[in-house]
Amino acid sequence: MAVSNPPPSLDILVRGPEGLTIWAGPPFNNGEPSVKLDKVRCSTTKFSEDGSKLMAIRSDSLISIYDCKKLVEIKSLQVPNVLAATISPCGTFVQTFQKSTSPQEKNVVVWKSETGESVYQLFQKNMTKATWPVFKFSYDEDVACRLVTNEVQFFDPKDFSKGAVNRLRVPGIAAFELSKSPGSYVAVFVPESKGMPGSVQIFSCAKELQSQPVARKSFFRCSSVQLNWNTGSTGLLIVVQSDVDKTNQSYYGETKLNYLTTDGSYEGLVPLRKEGPVHDVQWSYSGKEFAVVYGFMPATATIFDKKCNPLLELGTGPYNTLRWNPKGKFICVAGFGNLPGNMAFWDYSEKKKLGDTKAELSVSSEWSSDGRYFMTATTAPRLQVDNGIKIFHHNGSLYFKRMFEKLYQVDWKLESPDKFEDIADLLKSVDSIKLEEPTKQGQGSKKAAQASTKAAAAPSVQKPAAYRPPHAKAAVSVQAELFGVGPSGELSKNALKNKKKREKQREKKASEDPSA
Repeated sequence: MAVSNPPPSLDILVRGPEGLTIWAGPPFNNGEPSVKLDKVRCSTTKFSEDGSKLMAIRSDSLISIYDCKKLVEIKSLQVPNVLAATISPCGTFVQTFQKSTSPQEKNVVVWKSETGESVYQLFQKNMTKATWPVFKFSYDEDVACRLVTNEVQFFDPKDFSKGAVNRLRVPGIAAFELSKSPGSYVAVFVPESKGMPGSVQIFSCAKELQSQPVARKSFFRCSSVQLNWNTGSTGLLIVVQSDVDKTNQSYYGETKLNYLTTDGSYEGLVPLRKEGPVHDVQWSYSGKEFAVVYGFMPATATIFDKKCNPLLELGTGPYNTLRWNPKGKFICVAGFGNLPGNMAFWDYSEKKKLGDTKAELSVSSEWSSDGRYFMTATTAPRLQVDNGIKIFHHNGSLYFKRMFEKLYQVDWKLESPDKFEDIADLLKSVDSIKLEEPTKQGQGSKKAAQASTKAAAAPSVQKPAAYRPPHAKAAVSVQAELFGVGPSGELSKNALKNKKKREKQREKKASEDPSA
């Protein structure tokens, strides 16, 4: 889709021990990024999801809000003893959590980011993953809600002074997820209790339609869930986690992937063709298809449509991570964490693989908003060594690499993909560059050039070595010392020399015996 206005820049946030720095993103001039904002000391930073604002916790009592277009501070908030803070999707509100000594001290505050005005305050005893952030907003900030005991409370973000304008009563509720775009539904999770199965229910956010859930799914052996809404708020993927695997195939418990639709057209398990855990699941940016990495290693990756029909198999390998390109054309399947960092880049529209590469020890990974670049980062405190940034082209070829002594955070500035041109023009330019390269470099024959092209297109696949237990490795080393035999079964130089000497002695002895 063509855009009339010039596209925004692809800014990159880099935070280290000296503070945050904003780079002007790729393409880089002379292969090096230029600095737009340099060394602002802070401990935590976060972009709003529309890329308009940047929040930075400067100290334990100071929070700064920056305008991302001009990269100037527009407001600073004095918040004593702040422990956590986050910014709303459109950058309108900032939530803070402070250390509290008594219930009378309201330690959760919602602020207007541009004026610094406090619009809502409440007391919360502690902060957990399920309860932070306290208020969850839809992408357009038309709906806000929070979880309290046995209910979800809805607020009007245009006027928080009204308090809770609606209350959804759900006994035993432990978690919820508001649909983002639009914020028309809320999914709630109730865990198992006293022999009753756990359940996930979908309710409308409209008060007059909340008498009955629009969809419901019950689960036995359910300890926790991950709730993933699609764009359009028509489908919900549910990763159900159980702490115990009754088949004893996995030490980490058992996971199942379920799918619910708001129109009732589908309710049940996603048909995965391999047994094992669900490593990652992600919707495409259009919300019309989703990808899953699943199964015991080597894992399998598959793309499904909204009716759970398989559309494309992305192969098998040491994978546990999926990243959809914002334009929906490309997808990266990778293996990070305790896996070796393999990455496979696919063209979803053409149904073909573009390339393979590696990014070892990666902690974070994400596509740029224009869909042209894929960035991985190795950061502390997860890893204290080999910290650095790598940026790849859409086909997996390395574009940029920089190492750091210590690196804490790396993020793209988020932008709407609709602000950028379609990536088809980029592909044409990349293909033309590839065709011109051999004519510039080639001095050999045409056949040699074709042979080198085929060799480059078909990388050699090295067969993995068989596993050897420690005692077998020790036996091999002893064997090598005694007999000169290496691990591959070949003789060493000294062993070959001694073997030839023994053969000559046998020949000499054989020739002397007849004469005797």
